[in-house]
Amino acid sequence: MATSKNVEHSPIAFEENNPVNIYRSHISELLAPIAQKPARDIYDRLSWTQTFDKGDLGLAVPSLRVPPKEASALATKWGENFPSSDLVEKPVVAGTFLQFYFKPQPLLKLIVPSILQKKSIYGTNSKLGLRDESDPSKGRKRAVIEFSSPNIAKPFHAGHLRSTIIGGFLSNVHLAAGWDVIRINYLGDWGRQFGLLAIAFEQYGSEEKLQKDPIGHLFDIYVEINKVSKPEEDEIKEKKDELKIATESGKDTTSLTKEIEALESKSTNEKARQYFKRMEDGDEAALTIWGRFRDLSIERYKKTYARLNIEYDYYSGESQVEMERMDRAAKQLEESGVSENSAGAVIVDLTKDPKTKKLGKALVRKRDGSTLYLTRDIGEAVKREELYHPDKIVYVVASQQDLHLAQLFKILELMGHRELAAKCQHINFGMVQGMSSRKGTVKFLDDILREVGEKMHEVMQKNQAKYELVENPKQTADTLGITAVMVQDMTGKRINGYEFSLERMTSFEGDTGPYLQYAHARLSSITRKAGLSVEDLESADLSLLQESQAINLARALASWPDVVQNTFRTQEPVTVLSYLFKMTHTLSSSYDVLQVVGSEPELKKARMALYEAARQVLNNGMKLLGLSPVERM
Repeated sequence: MATSKNVEHSPIAFEENNPVNIYRSHISELLAPIAQKPARDIYDRLSWTQTFDKGDLGLAVPSLRVPPKEASALATKWGENFPSSDLVEKPVVAGTFLQFYFKPQPLLKLIVPSILQKKSIYGTNSKLGLRDESDPSKGRKRAVIEFSSPNIAKPFHAGHLRSTIIGGFLSNVHLAAGWDVIRINYLGDWGRQFGLLAIAFEQYGSEEKLQKDPIGHLFDIYVEINKVSKPEEDEIKEKKDELKIATESGKDTTSLTKEIEALESKSTNEKARQYFKRMEDGDEAALTIWGRFRDLSIERYKKTYARLNIEYDYYSGESQVEMERMDRAAKQLEESGVSENSAGAVIVDLTKDPKTKKLGKALVRKRDGSTLYLTRDIGEAVKREELYHPDKIVYVVASQQDLHLAQLFKILELMGHRELAAKCQHINFGMVQGMSSRKGTVKFLDDILREVGEKMHEVMQKNQAKYELVENPKQTADTLGITAVMVQDMTGKRINGYEFSLERMTSFEGDTGPYLQYAHARLSSITRKAGLSVEDLESADLSLLQESQAINLARALASWPDVVQNTFRTQEPVTVLSYLFKMTHTLSSSYDVLQVVGSEPELKKARMALYEAARQVLNNGMKLLGLSPVERM
């Protein structure tokens, strides 16, 4: 009989972070001489089945490059000749597939102790992040991930919310794969609107309100100053329309021209433009006020992000890209022949090459000489390359910016930054519809989180007996609310938009955030009631777990490391979320059969060891998503 000992000298590298690789190596070594295929090829093609009734690992025989007409016959032949093993049953042949079922007892004895020992690192694989797996001294790969990126003094809209959630998740996934991660929040913190904001603060600002709620107060005064500036701009536009008609009619326009000049010179927007010019010229007083607005806003953002388990290594922004870099980018574009003049403006015409025709024409510099986002973004990308030497630069930005980022990456390549362009990746996403509260349209992330937290608090109070047992109900409600928002956001594929639904996301019915938290809290409750020590669990006799519910739960737990690795490839939160819901459904069907409290002592230890392993995997999965698992609710 073939045993697991055969694997010890396997030429296939065994990753200790994934116990199931023992099975992959074992099956590959046994099947290689029968199939007359390299064991490595078989190993790479063994994948988890969709459902347990189709086995644990499956092998598609055609994937081994066999003649299509012979695949079915070969599957039958290989299955019949597969030797007896102490790890897997004889494979089931299903057409051109071989289905391998793990033998329950070896699986339980391998998986449960592995989870209990590894705890929070079960499922992670730090080797994936090594530049050279054979030589760790060469260091780890580095990813720069830009996400959230709100505009100071403007609403934190749905796009920023999704970018924040997805970017936090991607950071966690890269860390789990052993990458070095640099998280950047690239703020909208520069431009004429800050001149407008400074003037607004002079007229409507309150130092007390600024200290208490900088983001909210700056937004409020920005709205107020726009109430003044918009009628002024409307009047100027109206006069300019009159001037155009008068000019075309050959009338004397001297008086009208002077009137327009007078209106423009005293307008709020002109004052804002002059103020921003002072900022650009390095005026210390102007920059001090701007700096206060920026710093206070960042401090407030940090508190909000902390509620989402998100932190940044750097708060960068448009203001941090030096003018010298933008000028250098524009000069390089010109000298390399990438850009051209078009009616006084500078553009990059990507329509000339059939391969990039769909990218259109990108505007680099306006007729008045002012630079646009593109030159700033080129400067920032080059700066990141110089500062951090990354292997990957990820932009977590809404799909509305698909064209802009495609243009950016292509232009970087055409400028001669081919390697840098190849490192850039756009992780896009669809938009959220109807993100509003019971009190009206939501403006800021804090509003959303507060609203959902209040709703969760109402739901919790409906079960007064349980509510009284929760140590800090309002804090727990806040955590549940955040979970509800984040899970609703991650439920579908990133590119799909969704309808923001307060009622649906806060429900305990169906696959929701509160349901996941309930599953974790229930396992934590079983742990408390069992009253067993770590030593008790480690000494558990797992051979006592004979029920199909226990075996299926162990099978689900065994697949977690592969789910994490697959998530690194898909970069989709739903990959993790789907697994967690599937696993918790398996878990919930076991409670009536696998009772802990009241069971015979040795059976109690074995069942509790399995449940603790399940709680650990659920905890790991929730934290990978950026959630905070609760122990009571």
